Amino acid sequence: MSGVILGFDFGVKKIGIAVGQQVTRTANPLTIIRARDGIPDWDALDDIMNEWQPQQLVVGLPLNMDDTPSDMSALAEKFGRRLNGRYNLPVEMMDERLSTFEAQQRAEGEETVDAIAATVILESWLTR
Repeated sequence: MSGVILGFDFGVKKIGIAVGQQVTRTANPLTIIRARDGIPDWDALDDIMNEWQPQQLVVGLPLNMDDTPSDMSALAEKFGRRLNGRYNLPVEMMDERLSTFEAQQRAEGEETVDAIAATVILESWLTR
């Protein structure tokens, strides 16, 4: 597969988004959209989807260190199913353990952490 891939770091208040390219296996932070109780700003997400026209979506799956699902796992999986249903694109879940820690190490400011976490998740998916 070639083309654009969007990666998501799901949260109940905000969702970090990264854009990647299968051919180069690179990813970059794109933006953060707001969410209310885990429901994304669909209008903002529609605009991003229309602009980037991705062929694949990757959502971070927050697992515990012992491989068990975390409290957020079910919400992230539900978000992935909603993306698939709304945009009719393949969605893969990607283990996101330690992505926030790595994002905090890379981030310039607090506001960018979620988009960088999405980048870390997408980079992991691209190089797996």
